Amino acid sequence: MRSYRLPPLGAIKAFDAVATCGSFKQAEQQIGVTPTAISHQIRLLEQFLDTPVFIRGARQVQLTAAGQRLLQASTRAFADLLSAVEDIQRAKSPPTLTLTTTSNFLTHWLVPRLALMKACCPALDLRLHTSLDVMNLAHNAVDVAIRYSMAPDEALDTTLLYEDSFITIASPALGLTPQGELLTATLIHVEDRHIPQPAPDWRHWRALYGPAQLNVHAGLRFADETHAIQAAIAGQGVAIVSRLLAKDFLDKAILCAPFAQTLPGGRYYFVTTREKSQRPDVMALKRWLTHCMAPSGA
Repeated sequence: MRSYRLPPLGAIKAFDAVATCGSFKQAEQQIGVTPTAISHQIRLLEQFLDTPVFIRGARQVQLTAAGQRLLQASTRAFADLLSAVEDIQRAKSPPTLTLTTTSNFLTHWLVPRLALMKACCPALDLRLHTSLDVMNLAHNAVDVAIRYSMAPDEALDTTLLYEDSFITIASPALGLTPQGELLTATLIHVEDRHIPQPAPDWRHWRALYGPAQLNVHAGLRFADETHAIQAAIAGQGVAIVSRLLAKDFLDKAILCAPFAQTLPGGRYYFVTTREKSQRPDVMALKRWLTHCMAPSGA
């Protein structure tokens, strides 16, 4: 069986550019060579194949039957080469780490600390995703999660980051001190909390701490804790929110916690699959979160 040699790669590249652009002039601009050089490469290719690949016109060129067959092959070949180069380059780069969590945690705790995280983990290429749904970490689209729940997921690699509690918050301008003043304050409610149970709401607060006359049906109602915190900052009333999510505002005296009592909260867990738990970037992120969310650092 007769064996055939391949034409020079430079000639095929020049041919592919001319065939794709439909003209010698545009091909010259695309691959950055002189008109003389590209014409030389096409002549070399046609001599090698012993057949023309173009029908040359005044303003454009057309492919011959041989040229059409060669273009099909060159298109596939260059696409495969490009894909291989991209794979090689990606393999040299650190993988992107996709983290999913709640919008409230991302907004109030993680985003203010991203610069600190980058300083501690400079090689970390982090992509952030928010969802109220529990994402399936077995799918490659998501690598790790920070989940708020009452117990760990035994099917996954789970690390406890922080045990939360719920506190009352208000603007210092309201001057709330004795608990009796709750009777005249506007209550800010966050509805449809699923974790923890029982819900850390004003009904639960009244049952544990009073006052018995507290009207837990009145006030402002929000579906999102972020909006409740913003309403409290604006001096619209007093809210019961996660201690962790309110921490930065308390530290900066933007908010105060007028009453010492607390309600039980859930737990923040760092979660990933057992297969991904040993990835260097996953381990680095877990170390940083564990350190920063420890009671002394959170």
